[in-house]
Amino acid sequence: MTVYEREYRVDSRETDPWYNCRPSGVLGFLQEAATAAACALHASRDEMLDKYNAFWMLARVWYRLDEPLKWGERLRIRTWHRGGRGASSYRDFDLFVNDAPVGEAVSLWVLANAQTHKLVRMAGIEEFQGTDGGALCKTRLLNKVRMPPDMTCAGTRSFRYSDLDVNGHVNNVRYADIVCDALHLERMGAERFVSSLQVGYQAECRVGETVDLTTGSDGGAQYVHGADGAGKTRFDAMLTLSDLAGKAP
Repeated sequence: MTVYEREYRVDSRETDPWYNCRPSGVLGFLQEAATAAACALHASRDEMLDKYNAFWMLARVWYRLDEPLKWGERLRIRTWHRGGRGASSYRDFDLFVNDAPVGEAVSLWVLANAQTHKLVRMAGIEEFQGTDGGALCKTRLLNKVRMPPDMTCAGTRSFRYSDLDVNGHVNNVRYADIVCDALHLERMGAERFVSSLQVGYQAECRVGETVDLTTGSDGGAQYVHGADGAGKTRFDAMLTLSDLAGKAP
C-alpha cells in the first residue's frame, strides 16, 4: 500500500470575495497532490514519457466539502490510487484541516500514447501494481454527468495563453473557473459555498478555440455544458451549493 500526504496553505490566489477557497483552488490542490504522488511512484509525466511513451490525462474529477476551505487555513491532503484496470485508474483523496476531516475527492485518469493519443492499458504499467491504497480505497465511480433537458444559453468562452498547461491545452483547473463564471457565482453571497463539483473532460480545448456554454439546474444541482461550434462536447460539470449552516449533500 502506498499513501502520499502533503500540506497546502490557502492563500489570496485561491480566495473568493468571501474568504473561501474557489473551486479552481480546490482542484489545483488536488492536481498538485496527484502530481506529487505520481512522482513518488516514479510515474511522473517525464518518467511515463521516457518509459512508456505515454502521458497522463485527467478524464473526470469530483470533490465534496463539508465546509468551505478558508483563506490562511492549512489543508492536508492524503491520496492513493486504486490500481490500474483497463485503460484507466482512479485516485482517491481525503482532505483535512487541523487534523479534522473536511471532505473527499475522486479523480479518474487515463494514459494516452504521446503520438497517437490512443489509450494505454494500465496492466502494463508496473509502477501501479501492488501500490494501491488497499483498505482506504473508495468505492465511488465517476459516471458521465447527464445534463437536464432544459438548458439555457450562457454565452461563449474563448481560450488564451493564460488557460494553457504544459501539454498545450486548457489546464484542468481552469474549467472550474469557467463553470463558476457561467453560473455567476459572484451572486452566491456569503451564506453559501460550493459543497461539491464534478467536471468531465470530454475533449481537449486549445488556444484560439471557442466553446458555447449552456446552463441548467435539476434536483438542487446546477449544470454547465461546453460544446464547440460543431456541437461536440468539450466538457460538462455538475455543481452543488450548500448553506453554511448545513452540511454538504
